[in-house]
Amino acid sequence: MIGRITGLLAAKQPPQVLVDVNGVGYELDVPMSTFYNLPGIGEKVSLLTHLAIREDVHLLYGFGSETERAAFRELLKVSGIGAKTALAVLSGLSVNDLAAAIAAQESGRIVKVPGIGKKTAERLLLELKGKPVFAGAIASAAPASASDDVRQALLALGYNERETNEAVRTLPADLPVGEAIRQALRSLSKG
Repeated sequence: MIGRITGLLAAKQPPQVLVDVNGVGYELDVPMSTFYNLPGIGEKVSLLTHLAIREDVHLLYGFGSETERAAFRELLKVSGIGAKTALAVLSGLSVNDLAAAIAAQESGRIVKVPGIGKKTAERLLLELKGKPVFAGAIASAAPASASDDVRQALLALGYNERETNEAVRTLPADLPVGEAIRQALRSLSKG
């Protein structure tokens, strides 16, 4: 089993990356949450991995954190969810957002992920309820803050997770929510 890959990032083409480990190039599929946090081409990278072996192919999946990899593995256990769909879920929702949707049994967030219909979302919520990886993600998440409210507002307005995170990261911590949203929208409109 390959548990981690460390080497130089040779290429990035979403959702796939190529990591050169002492002259051997490993192709890995990664969720977009990991992809956005990758270093530049030619820089050192370390990814946790999941190796899937089928009759005709060996597939390697990479993750930036243990929580992401654990969530991916739990998603694979849900009937009707394959690796591509699990990657799509983790690309569309952070592990904390997925955990919150599971805790609230809120299928609305999950059906927004391409390839997930209402029935699949409901099955996913049912089968993942009470799983330790998602309970742990909720527990480790910081209590709701103004930045969480700003993030949710921007996502509701249609901005993607990467744009939203960049805008929230630049905001001063002590701003009231309304002013923080205004400043975030200003910064997004300039970019």
